[in-house]
Amino acid sequence: MKHALSREGLATGTRRSMASVLSATGLALVSVLASGVAAEANDIGDCILSGEVGSIKLQPVNEGVLTVETALPNPGWWNGDTPEQITTGFEYCLAANVAHRAGLKEIRLVIASFPAMIANVNPGKDMAMATISITAERQKVMQFTAPYFNSDIGILVKKGTAVDAAAMKTFRVGVLQGSTGAKYVADEVKPAELREYPENPAILAALMAGQIDAAVNDTAILLGLASKSNGALEVVGQYSTGETYGSILPKDSPNKEAIDQAIEDMRKDGTLDKMASTYLSDIWGADPTKVPYLKP
Repeated sequence: MKHALSREGLATGTRRSMASVLSATGLALVSVLASGVAAEANDIGDCILSGEVGSIKLQPVNEGVLTVETALPNPGWWNGDTPEQITTGFEYCLAANVAHRAGLKEIRLVIASFPAMIANVNPGKDMAMATISITAERQKVMQFTAPYFNSDIGILVKKGTAVDAAAMKTFRVGVLQGSTGAKYVADEVKPAELREYPENPAILAALMAGQIDAAVNDTAILLGLASKSNGALEVVGQYSTGETYGSILPKDSPNKEAIDQAIEDMRKDGTLDKMASTYLSDIWGADPTKVPYLKP
């Protein structure tokens, strides 16, 4: 659902985008500018913005903009298949709120693969978000912001597939390479066969082609994918893992305290809940709390 926040006195502007290539990492860089920006306005995309402009201070890697790394597609979190299309989504608008509160009017998107994001090889960003779980192992080698969302691990299958704990042991299960779901399935579920894929579209293709029997990833992600399958796929169960999402920061980032403050302020003032209701619940068409839990 596209949500626009109206304001009085906004001048109508144009949305511009700028693409370049980061040759050192092979990442695509796209600059997405706010629409309708006047000298006194601070709108970014079509996001719900809250909080006081200038309430936090950042030292961005690119002057005047917040540079954010992500992986696409990720419906509900980043609504659009290309950076140029994205004007809403929970994580996009979380970044927009951080930028807004820092007095920045632009988000610059850096597109990478999920494994590259977990490797944290790109220093040219202020933060990275792609529904990334905070784990003790990852915290040993990278810096996370405060958590902004809770998520367990779900099971996606073709509609009508019977699934229980015993059936999962016999399945060929697809997982996202480098994800916490991959580790959980290998260590706890122990299916007949485990196949790793670099991106979610590859997992979906394998599931639809009958090359795997189930896909396991964060429940929040799978609900978004199921909602776009025209009823062909469904999330039939989940495992309780107590995971939370956080943004990865570059090594020795000077912005952790400020971004953490923005996230905590958004939690307290209800902005995170409002964004979840606006950008996630409608696109999923399902309540993640109603998905039954299985034991591994």
